[in-house]
Amino acid sequence: MSEQTPVSPADERAESDRLLHDALAGGKLPRWAAAGAGTAALVLALVLNVVTFVDGIAGTLVVAALLFAVIQSAWSFAVEGRRHAVDRLATTLIYTTFLVALAPLVAVLLTVIIRGMKALSMDFLLTSMRGVSPREEGGGVYHALVGTIEQVGIAALIGVPLGIMTAIYLVEYAAQARSRRLARAVSFFVDVMTGVPSVVVGLFIYTSVILTLGMERSGFAASLALTILMIPVVVRSTEEMLRIVPRDLREASYALGIPKWRTILKVVLPTALSGIITGAMLAIARVAGETAPLLLTTFMSQSINFNPFQGPQAALPLFIWDQFNSGTTASQDRAWAGALVLITLVMLLYLTAKIIARYTGVKK
Repeated sequence: MSEQTPVSPADERAESDRLLHDALAGGKLPRWAAAGAGTAALVLALVLNVVTFVDGIAGTLVVAALLFAVIQSAWSFAVEGRRHAVDRLATTLIYTTFLVALAPLVAVLLTVIIRGMKALSMDFLLTSMRGVSPREEGGGVYHALVGTIEQVGIAALIGVPLGIMTAIYLVEYAAQARSRRLARAVSFFVDVMTGVPSVVVGLFIYTSVILTLGMERSGFAASLALTILMIPVVVRSTEEMLRIVPRDLREASYALGIPKWRTILKVVLPTALSGIITGAMLAIARVAGETAPLLLTTFMSQSINFNPFQGPQAALPLFIWDQFNSGTTASQDRAWAGALVLITLVMLLYLTAKIIARYTGVKK
């Protein structure tokens, strides 16, 4: 009789791990399972669209998504087991909610691009609406583009540094016992400012600056209103970016004898610069499309006004609002083109800021 080959402990452990893995893994769906389940769900949704009350593209897609989740989960439960089926169902729900959240944004962007391209041209960008009737073709957005750039630029020059310095105080200096009461008050008012409606801010500037101080309606008055709306966004975003900077970086700098102000300037701010710039751009994008404060502080002008401190000055939100209210086909096309210009302007500013942050921040 031949002797049986002895099995080493390592081989026994490997075989045990393999058996355990096979027991846990069970069966496996084929690679085309998702595509197959999606195709079957879409076919069933189309059939239901014909024979039941399910109607429209949106309704059919919703039914198809539900059927896809049911078919894939049931198939996975039969082949792979409960654990894998639950995992696939959770993954499907995550992707579905992402697509649901993304769909309105994509729909809005596509609508603005398609309808805005009808009137968008170089003449549209380089001419104003002076002397152009709402029913006439032609005219442009140049006067409103100049006003938006100046108003948002002034608001950013005031609001961004003030918001960053406020956040630095709350994060870096408010820990001192004698400063906590002031820090709580500042934080409270920042929270209050975050929830203030834009029309209330416009009324505040109109009553306190224009009526009380006698300042005329101008682009600068509009910039003051936009600054109030911008500051809390900058403060909160910068505060969060400063808090995630590792404490070890600060302590290492202090150990080398570097004063606190220099540590903040040379260590903390460069480390959080990318996030700070992103927060500032979010604040700029938040105020660039505001209409209510501008109606109360600068109102409409159909002419080009390069001086933000004197006389009414147009802006892109006001231009869009005015053209939509005109109601004619030509004005509607100009309104969509103005919306496209506003979105493009915000995107260009954001890309510029990200490029600046990439080449001026901490090198990784």
